[in-house]
Amino acid sequence: MFLSIVVPVLNEEEGLPILKQAVDQALSVFSRDWEVIFVDDGSNDGSAEILQQFVHEDPEHTRAVILRRNFGQTTAIAAGIDHSHGDVIILMDADLQNDPADIPLMVDKLEEGYDVVSGWRKDRQDAFLTRVLPSRLANGLISWVTGVKLHDYGCTLKAYRREVITDFRLYGEMHRFIPVYANSIGARIVEIPVQHHPRRWGKAKYGLERITKVILDLFTVKFLSAYSGKPSYLFGGVGGFFVLTSAIMLIFLAVRRLTLGTDVLTSPFFMVAIVMLSFGFQSILMGLIAELLARTYHESQMKPTYTVRQRFGVDAPGNTGEAAR
Repeated sequence: MFLSIVVPVLNEEEGLPILKQAVDQALSVFSRDWEVIFVDDGSNDGSAEILQQFVHEDPEHTRAVILRRNFGQTTAIAAGIDHSHGDVIILMDADLQNDPADIPLMVDKLEEGYDVVSGWRKDRQDAFLTRVLPSRLANGLISWVTGVKLHDYGCTLKAYRREVITDFRLYGEMHRFIPVYANSIGARIVEIPVQHHPRRWGKAKYGLERITKVILDLFTVKFLSAYSGKPSYLFGGVGGFFVLTSAIMLIFLAVRRLTLGTDVLTSPFFMVAIVMLSFGFQSILMGLIAELLARTYHESQMKPTYTVRQRFGVDAPGNTGEAAR
């Protein structure tokens, strides 16, 4: 299987027939095998029945996964990836705001040597105050924190080589951070403008309440991408800062006691210094515990701490077959 399109679906019965037709037309240019995996995320309209009809009419190219309830977009995407077979995986929304006609362009870009092609809704057709502006602020924050500079993390339309998207699990609102995970294993990422259309049916599934979830997930992503292999650097650095600050405050109090005779124990700085010292040592100990957990994680699963792009003249560890060329 060359190409898998993963489409999470939630209450989109009106637009699904048009989406299926547009996807079939866009993918007809490929001579290699392709599939579309629709994942119904607990729709309460007729979406699930329509998807089953798609599979009945086109079993060669269409798959449907019906979840028992609404688990969220990220979980639906994860289910689609788990059931896909393509060497290239493309994610897209079902609301027809993403244009399937952009898929061949993204595949062409992958074949230039990139591992991730991220869509950029440069001319976004959404309300500015409630959708576009918060999105721009979030994209700027995510780019600054993670160091992966993208204009549009929220655009679902993205293309991935399979090996950079199947090595981690997705939770919460993590689907928007897949490029950050991919970057952490050395993936080559490029961003291209894609078409974006006004919503024609249904209503948006997300609002401003999602901002808090995204920010919390951003902390998680930053930790996993930057410190999962060496968590003691984070906790130890924070702990060292507090211990050093506490030591400076205690030295100041001691010098003031010797020179001015000011009582140390009655000073509020003394209590602050003791609390900071305690917190610093606790943070260092947490770093040691996290270090043990990280090593247990890698060693118990025989999981390497590196990723390999290609092999020439050497087998993968544990592979007794012919050496890769």
